[in-house]
Amino acid sequence: MHVKDTLNLGKTKFKMRGNLPVKEVERQKAWEDNNVYQLRQKINEGKPTFILHDGPPYANGDIHMGHALNKISKDFIVRYKSMSGYRAPYVPGWDTHGLPIEQQLTKMGYDRKKMSTTEFRQLCRKYALEQVDRQREEFKRLGVAGEWDNPYLTLKPEFEAQEIRVFGEMAKKGLIYKGKKPVFWSWSSESAMAEAEVEYHDVTSPSAFYGEKVVDGKGILDNEVTYLVVWTTTPWTIPASEGITVDANFDYSVVKHDEDERQFVIATELVSEAAEKFGWKDIQTVKTLKGSQLDRVLCQHPFYPERKLVTMLGNFVTLEAGTGLVHTAPGFGMDDWQVGMKYGLDVLVPVDDKGFMTAEAGKDFEGVFYDDANQIALDKLKEQNLLLDYMPYEHSYPFDWRTKKPVIFRATPQWFASVDKIRDEILGAIDDVEFFPGWGKRRLYNMIKDRGDWVISRQRVWGVPLPIFYGEDGEAIITPETINHVADLFEQYGSDVWFDREAKDLLLDNFKSDHSPNGKFTKETDIMDVWFDSGSSHQGVLAERDNLDYPADLYLEGSDQYRGWFNSSLITSVAFSGKAPYKKLLSQGFTLDSQGHKMSKSLGNTIAPAEVIKRMGAEIIRLWVSSVDSSADVRVSMDAFAKISDSYKKLRNTLRYLLANTSDFDPKTNAVADDDLESADKFMLIKLNDFISEVEADYEKFDFLNIYKKLMNFVITDLSAFYLDFAKDLLYIDSVDSQTRRSMQTVFYKVLVSLVKLLTPILPHTTEEIWEFLDESEAFVQLSEMPEPTHLSNEETVKSNWEQFMKLRGHVLKVLEEARDQKLIGKSLDASLTIYASEGTKRLFDELDTDVRQILMVSELNVKNLDEAPADAENFNNEISLTVKPAPGDVCDRCRLTKTDVGQDPDYPHFCERCAAIVRADFPETAKDGFEE
Repeated sequence: MHVKDTLNLGKTKFKMRGNLPVKEVERQKAWEDNNVYQLRQKINEGKPTFILHDGPPYANGDIHMGHALNKISKDFIVRYKSMSGYRAPYVPGWDTHGLPIEQQLTKMGYDRKKMSTTEFRQLCRKYALEQVDRQREEFKRLGVAGEWDNPYLTLKPEFEAQEIRVFGEMAKKGLIYKGKKPVFWSWSSESAMAEAEVEYHDVTSPSAFYGEKVVDGKGILDNEVTYLVVWTTTPWTIPASEGITVDANFDYSVVKHDEDERQFVIATELVSEAAEKFGWKDIQTVKTLKGSQLDRVLCQHPFYPERKLVTMLGNFVTLEAGTGLVHTAPGFGMDDWQVGMKYGLDVLVPVDDKGFMTAEAGKDFEGVFYDDANQIALDKLKEQNLLLDYMPYEHSYPFDWRTKKPVIFRATPQWFASVDKIRDEILGAIDDVEFFPGWGKRRLYNMIKDRGDWVISRQRVWGVPLPIFYGEDGEAIITPETINHVADLFEQYGSDVWFDREAKDLLLDNFKSDHSPNGKFTKETDIMDVWFDSGSSHQGVLAERDNLDYPADLYLEGSDQYRGWFNSSLITSVAFSGKAPYKKLLSQGFTLDSQGHKMSKSLGNTIAPAEVIKRMGAEIIRLWVSSVDSSADVRVSMDAFAKISDSYKKLRNTLRYLLANTSDFDPKTNAVADDDLESADKFMLIKLNDFISEVEADYEKFDFLNIYKKLMNFVITDLSAFYLDFAKDLLYIDSVDSQTRRSMQTVFYKVLVSLVKLLTPILPHTTEEIWEFLDESEAFVQLSEMPEPTHLSNEETVKSNWEQFMKLRGHVLKVLEEARDQKLIGKSLDASLTIYASEGTKRLFDELDTDVRQILMVSELNVKNLDEAPADAENFNNEISLTVKPAPGDVCDRCRLTKTDVGQDPDYPHFCERCAAIVRADFPETAKDGFEE
């Protein structure tokens, strides 16, 4: 027998290296084969419900790191809730309609105009379902649990039917209307766009200052010689100009200068600045008047002699730039449209769907792309001596988020959902929602407060059709009767039926309307905005499925969804039922590259989740998600994953140590009752219970970063640097069944089981691997419950005493480190430590009721009165003074302590008395046979 054979060295088959890329796949197959998700749902039947409603990602392409951050965060919450007393089913979803899929088919060589609408839609559906399957496997590979075999898809008939019913309810309340007013128009997509589909970039536009001749000054201005000086950053819209807008309360000056007989009207505050731009000298003010006096003054259009421009009073004119007079084209701007409607102007839109000027703009412009028309407009103004100045002007401008091309504001006949009519209700519903982070409430509130009515029609084919019929007189027919019938048809046949059948076959038999005395009807060809699709999911999913509830407990998405899904869902839900679709709302930032730039394939700075999984495993991504502050933008790099991999190794090795040192521990027969635990073990149990309470509170607040910080602190500081550090002298050395060893193993096991359960939402693959080595009743850790903190009878006293001791321990560690630096000792076990203690400190040592020498990991400890401290002793707050010297005696071959009693037992000449007694009792044959070298 060797000496090491007398030690209780921990053993486990749990490997130090996880081989995660391989083992995770095997683990996930086991979960699927054993229906673990379904078993968890069965266990939770009858419990209170917690529903996290999945915001549907778009079904196109591989998932990116933003997807991973989002889906893993949701998985943390659902797994935690499922293990903490809630029925928490998770139904993943996909947004499956919309322009990107149409564009993909075009790239693949399909020509929509050479096939029927239904044929093209079938291709779109096939492509969307392929993308769903592709992304589903990628999400599952991340370890996300849910109803993957029954997700919700916006193309499913039952979803489309509910969307139609939401539309119908809004129509019944008078919230749906058709109007011709400016909307975001994407010429690159040939469709109207919602605000949520637009992103802004800085652009440089030609800024033009030009005069418009007064032809009817209303007795205020001189005709023919007076010019209103207007400003525009879109000269291409001048062909659509129908007026000039001023502010009623601004002061305006009529000025002239020596080099020109003409008089010019400019906002008084901007005269000096404008004159400098125009190179005017010797400015003379002819008169000053209020903007209100200019109301309905008429000017000559610079291009079209027959058109007169009306001067109007509006509230959007500013003095920050320009002249205080704004060129106004109601067909190309919302402010322009609103003031134009007030004054009864026509809405001219001389630009087609593809962005080219039409014949309505005149022969000089017809067929010209709108952006190229800027120069034509400037040249025409210059020819007529109307252009006073032009220069580049840098400003923020909207772009199509899909094609990355600029959009224009363009008035077209569109269907709208009124926000204005229910704005107060929507804002009121926001007050009932709890936001994470808190600033989200103000952000969503302001977006609703400031947003215009929602354009819900799209000039495409891959989507849910607007369920609107038209009578012979052109009037729209939207009645509860027609809506319900269409919804029923969609539920039975899907929305393709709208394109397959004639209008009369989509109506009830013998349907009659005053708008069609001959019984002839047509149908709308536009589809609904995809944000109306996903925004109806509270009815299409939450209210539709028996295992879900409406409203949901939580929506969790990126911060861009304040103007996207959070926004559209709130509008439709309040319109439908008068309440928000969510009780809590959690937003996250974007994933950026290491330099803080947006990740983009075109920039080559993306890191695909699949790449990290292949090299390190999904657990590393999951742990990374817990380690970042996702309330703000998050930087992603392979270096960051490498660092997290190091943290994972630390966690894994700590868990492995706990597992190895409880391999001979049976919690049913070897466990020590809480009140009978050794003092240090009681303290660690108290620390564990505090840790459990804090981590579970953080789970409730969705504060994963705090969980990660507390987890690493508990493992590194409380366990590795303290409890596990001195444990070796006890676990390895004491008799197998000694009270001290079983006491510590009891706490080891509780720490291990608690950590494994608390970590399961974050690292399920790893914790399931460990669970197989534990003596617990559940077949899978996912089927267990979160640990519950317990309390000891004398908890406060134990905790207070040990916290005082830990401060003293800090002083001891400092002195031992200094002794090492001075080469006085090699390691702490080489030391003889003398503590010169105050009476209070000595009482503390007595009350601790523990082997202080063992806790401090020195070979010899002497405690003396504080007043006996020599001059060279290091003093700390007049509570203790410390000295260190090499420990006297020899090193015990078994415990490695330096002791003066080594060899006192002649049968064990190289053991201290403690080790000799333990070995004699546990291995009596060694007293005679001795040990092999």
